[in-house]
Amino acid sequence: MNEQLMPISEQPTKARYFTVFWLCSMAAVLYLDRVGWAQAAPKIQEEFKLTNLQVSYLHMAFTIAYAFFEVPTGHWGELIGARAILTRITVWWSIFTALTGAGFGFWSLLIVRFFFGVGEAGAYPNAARIYTRWFPKHERGLFQGMMLSVALIGGAVSPFLAAELIERFGWRLTFVVFGGIGIIWATGFWLWFRDDPGQHSAVNASELALIRDGGGSAAPAVRPLVPWKRVFTNSGIYILSFLIMVSSFNAYFYFSWFTKYLQSAHGQTNVQSGKLTSLALAGAALGVLLGGVIADKFVKGGRSPIRRRKVFCSAAFATAAVVLWIAVNPRTTDLLSSASIVQLIATQAGVDATPLVLSALAAISCFCVQMTLPNWWSSAIEQSGRFVGSLFGLMNMVGQFGAVASQYFVGWFADRQKALDLTGRAQWDPMFKIYVGALLVGSIGWMIYHYKPLEEEVA
Repeated sequence: MNEQLMPISEQPTKARYFTVFWLCSMAAVLYLDRVGWAQAAPKIQEEFKLTNLQVSYLHMAFTIAYAFFEVPTGHWGELIGARAILTRITVWWSIFTALTGAGFGFWSLLIVRFFFGVGEAGAYPNAARIYTRWFPKHERGLFQGMMLSVALIGGAVSPFLAAELIERFGWRLTFVVFGGIGIIWATGFWLWFRDDPGQHSAVNASELALIRDGGGSAAPAVRPLVPWKRVFTNSGIYILSFLIMVSSFNAYFYFSWFTKYLQSAHGQTNVQSGKLTSLALAGAALGVLLGGVIADKFVKGGRSPIRRRKVFCSAAFATAAVVLWIAVNPRTTDLLSSASIVQLIATQAGVDATPLVLSALAAISCFCVQMTLPNWWSSAIEQSGRFVGSLFGLMNMVGQFGAVASQYFVGWFADRQKALDLTGRAQWDPMFKIYVGALLVGSIGWMIYHYKPLEEEVA
């Protein structure tokens, strides 16, 4: 498109909103595949007679690969563009999602899971890069929140959907179905999207001016080198990396182990645990969406948006810790589950009352934590400046170490408790003390965050 020939007086087109659709649907498919694995894991564990620690290694194989390939793939996107990278990412992870169904034991699944993680790495850093190109600053928080919310909606739907598909067709065919969805997305995205909105036929001059005037950046003529020495002395990047690590430590319990916990500690069936896991992740999805709205409000006015963002996020983490402590307190859950309305809802949903109460409280805790995520994205993008692909990838990579720690810890702890002849809630519930403590540490981390933009150091 020739930007100079378009009449600037006409109404802006809405092509950037369709870009939101592509990013949201990508995130939904991403979490559909990622969380669907957790729902299938107990069946796979039973079929191949795996220990909880071996299941931890299968969870971790994906996350470790995902972590170590975040920075290279984020930087790769800066060199050749997000369009090519996101298409490659989605095709790759879809193929290895489908290949999961061909697994024949621990080692084959470990290899597939590792390459699944390699393929999925870089999705969010390249999505963040698209936000800096396609959207004015005052819209980013809402649309980032929408994307992350839809991701978690995909994650929330996935346990229930996967449970139903597994019951009907088995876990192998379920992964083939999930992989096919990603291939369809990649084809449509490649055909429609362009890295620069100025080169898209659906973007007129008015919409392009709205994007540029609002802080949407054009692709630079020369790709700047990342000033790594300054990066590794930037306290803001360290704190944001630590915060996403704490957030991931908490989130990956629900992504990886909550289904297994409900089955082993509360005696829920595959379908029942799928429903309750979906409930917890639905709370997370709603939190991200509301957090995106709040993130935009912080940007629009006031003398100290950074300070208000810090206080809000710190309070959200602290509240999440308190609610999670209540959720795993047997006296509290037993009292609430005895209420007639809870009994009625549980009967209608086809689940037991006590795990329903626990899952509902877990949903509230997840809601509070995930409200901070769009605010973290806004802070990370501002902190990274023009190096957002590489540095967002760096911070997200560190976050995955928290995810790996969570995945390993639960499997190790459950086997340790089993060796002490503990079963049911006695085997599983004490681990929540660690999660409550992590959320409180996250609350402190937000309060000590200091905004130190890299762009100012480089300028």
